[in-house]
Amino acid sequence: MKTILCYGDSLTWGYSAEKLGRHDYEDRWPSVLQAELGSAVRVIPEGLNGRTTAYDDHLADADRNGARILPTVLATHDPLDLVIILLGTNDLKPFICGHAIGSKQGIERLVELTRNHAYFFDAPPPAVLLVSPPPLCETDNADFAEMFDGGIAESKKLAVHYSQVAELYKCGFFDAGTVARTTPVDGIHLDAENTRAIGRALALVARKMLGLTV
Repeated sequence: MKTILCYGDSLTWGYSAEKLGRHDYEDRWPSVLQAELGSAVRVIPEGLNGRTTAYDDHLADADRNGARILPTVLATHDPLDLVIILLGTNDLKPFICGHAIGSKQGIERLVELTRNHAYFFDAPPPAVLLVSPPPLCETDNADFAEMFDGGIAESKKLAVHYSQVAELYKCGFFDAGTVARTTPVDGIHLDAENTRAIGRALALVARKMLGLTV
């Protein structure tokens, strides 16, 4: 059996701006990925609201620094065949980083951590699939608009930056903005259908990366 770790933020956790809660389990993209790939693969969802690539944010009880937590998560679920990383949106908050180049550097750090982790039993490092989040959009939600001030323009740079990292490190890459759009309810998150669309699209990429038959 192949094992996939889905490492992300609220887009992976399944935050619903419409319900101010969580999407139903079957609507979250890791769940759709599991359903598409079937019993030959075990998909592990590891999403945390507010998680950054590699930056501190002390506005929650949980540690949101993705680089600090990743080694523990890798050790917890070792051995792994594929790690899918969908992060970067929260880096764009001005009080976190505010620039797409910071997300690029954070993603590089996550790839390095995944590649160089001390896996048990001398297991080879898993393949890595970098996923750039869908760009932010305009919203009438004043709090979110101010929280991500300048984020729309910066978010449109992420796909190019991530593809460059993927090429440099020989990782897989997918632009989630090609299949999903953020909701204008808050300008950040995804409705259920757009969340499902990411899971369906990533199933095709993951199947190829893992050498699975259709």
